[in-house]
Amino acid sequence: MIKFLFPYNPKTTYGQIVLSSEKNIIGATLNSTDKWRLHIENDSISNFFKQAIIEKEDQWFYYHCGVDPFAIGRAFFDNITTGKRTSGASTISMQVIRLLEPNERTYWNKLIEIFKAIQLEITFSKEEILNLYLNLIPFGGNVEGIYSASLLYLQKKPILLSPAEATLLSIIPNRPTSLAINSSKTQLKKERNRWLKKYYEMGLFNENTLNTALTEPIYFQRKNINNLTPHLNQRLYNEHPLQLTFPTSINEKIQIRSQKIVKNYSRVIQSYGIQNAAAVIIDNKSHQIIAYIGSQDFEDDQYSGQVDGVKAVRSPGSTLKPLAYGMGFDKGLITPQQMILDVPSDFGTYSPMNYDQKFRGSLTVKEALTQSLNIPAVALVEKVGVHDFIQKLTLAEFSTIQSQQKRLGLSTVLGGCGVTLEELAKLYSAFANQGIYYSISPVYQTNQNETEIISKESAFMIREILSTLKRPDLPNNPQNSINVPKIAWKTGTSYGRKDAWSIGYNSKYTVGVWCGNFSNEGVQELTGAEIATPLLFRIFRSLYSSNNVQQEEVEVPDNLFKRNVCAVSGIIPNTFCDHQVEDWYIPLVSSSKKCTHKKIVFVHPDEKFSYCSECLPHNGGYIKKSYPNPPETLTQYYIDEKIPFPFAPPHNPACQSLISGNPPEIVSPIDGRTYYVSQSNAELELKAITSNDVDYVFWYINDKFKGKINKRETFFYKPSPGKNKISCSDDKGRNTDISIFVK
Repeated sequence: MIKFLFPYNPKTTYGQIVLSSEKNIIGATLNSTDKWRLHIENDSISNFFKQAIIEKEDQWFYYHCGVDPFAIGRAFFDNITTGKRTSGASTISMQVIRLLEPNERTYWNKLIEIFKAIQLEITFSKEEILNLYLNLIPFGGNVEGIYSASLLYLQKKPILLSPAEATLLSIIPNRPTSLAINSSKTQLKKERNRWLKKYYEMGLFNENTLNTALTEPIYFQRKNINNLTPHLNQRLYNEHPLQLTFPTSINEKIQIRSQKIVKNYSRVIQSYGIQNAAAVIIDNKSHQIIAYIGSQDFEDDQYSGQVDGVKAVRSPGSTLKPLAYGMGFDKGLITPQQMILDVPSDFGTYSPMNYDQKFRGSLTVKEALTQSLNIPAVALVEKVGVHDFIQKLTLAEFSTIQSQQKRLGLSTVLGGCGVTLEELAKLYSAFANQGIYYSISPVYQTNQNETEIISKESAFMIREILSTLKRPDLPNNPQNSINVPKIAWKTGTSYGRKDAWSIGYNSKYTVGVWCGNFSNEGVQELTGAEIATPLLFRIFRSLYSSNNVQQEEVEVPDNLFKRNVCAVSGIIPNTFCDHQVEDWYIPLVSSSKKCTHKKIVFVHPDEKFSYCSECLPHNGGYIKKSYPNPPETLTQYYIDEKIPFPFAPPHNPACQSLISGNPPEIVSPIDGRTYYVSQSNAELELKAITSNDVDYVFWYINDKFKGKINKRETFFYKPSPGKNKISCSDDKGRNTDISIFVK
């Protein structure tokens, strides 16, 4: 009850501390009054130092209630008889009050101090009061508290103080000026040894300890507190201004080594006009960030070194593509050896191009991902669903994507969004952890939220693909790939070559690297393969000793198997599939449809035309022959690119039967789109994809016939302002209509 009636609320502020995984300080700040005052608990302070302080300042500390009446009486008598202050009577509790509320030394203020000391004793335990005192005692200048003094003057933790060091620090608070750091070592040693003998006489240690302490040299030099992770430290201070201590998972050796690599590598790429770089390393087993390099050099004022590249929002380029492929595996849409198309495509109003402005036609899913092709990735996101793709990124805590998800579309997979290096590294760490995403934070955590982003089967297949060495994003200089552990990695280059990314992982580590300019200036030489990946490889090499480069084998998930597939289509072989390869698949998930890359056609013996079932000669005047059966869009690609291809012969011209099949698909112009023309004689291209049995198409504008062309040709017309109805009919009578608007 008394505690609640007479509470004492100390108003004191401390600086903030950032600790490494080894519990060493890697960053600290002044408090609000610009003092080096850092908080520390009693169990982290040398026991001898605590005993020495109590014996020196307040021998009856544990027995009085904040005031020592005998000491007050003695001091009062001495002061009266001598006419001056010859001895003090302040207990540790009274000194705490004086340190918290400094006032002029008068008898009235002394009475107030006594009253508040009693309040302090009622409110707090003896250990709490002692802790307050040890965190407040002055050590000269702007240094207060044993933690700050021990770090700044002796560069060690208070728990590690030797008896000689503890004695030296115990005598400074009473004489912070005469025993300042710039005092002569002779004077400091003389006073230290005098008090060592006193402490020995008080029974604080034995004679052997005394003799050792008396001969210990004086090492007393003020140095700055370690600031190993300046970007991370500043981030933590800003995000949590009231938190005093930040226990992080930063590994000091890895941080120092990686920081040096980034700094040295940045000097190399500066010759290209690339000034900035950042990196982050995640331990995939503990799910902790163990290195955080925000820029090439925090002190680099010329090139904005204080900008935190780990948290900067940038365009990710192609680095999100593996997630799209993983979702495709999980939805049964693709397998690694399955063929996927890379042909000119329009997705509504969106018409992406590959980075080299070229198309590959047909290639495997594995090849499409390792070559980082844009059109297959966009087509895959369209199939898995833009909404589902964005939701996966939201689950993976991509904050900018989460806030802008209603405005994002298919271009997201190509870098049409904002991400951070930390977010990308955490996503790839999920790939390394069998598709499980962990809410990793720079601050050490014991409990983390877990979310499945993709299945472990998909994560395995992505890892197998991204571990491939025969790929275009392998650096041209072979020196960059020597002694690198087997890793999976993906590069990315943003539009305008403003960002170069390379994210790599194995079972133990995930390393994320970004290179570019914080000024957002693009550079022609800036690519993920040639600029970012060499830095990624250097950091990965540094994580292993030169003779201990681990080439790990990854365990295959229980529900992932291999099967033979057609080498042409990548799906389950049919009777005509004479060449097969092995491919991964997920039972009951991966597609089980059979290959149709060939078709049997009844043709005239001279192969000039083909027959359907309605016009097939009854006298046997035909032969059966197999022809390739590619998708219509691939057929059109072969036609447009003039690639030789064994097309089936045209249908029997004498046949009177209407052939069933797909109507023409008008791919240019785009249905519903508005087109702007600047000249009255401007023309628009008309283009359609037709079934293989078609030879000619007929074009109509606003129901008026405009022309007949071979299906392999392109037709142009002069549009009129306003709505234009465009119709295309094939020679089998099938028709398609679209409408566009012309301004």
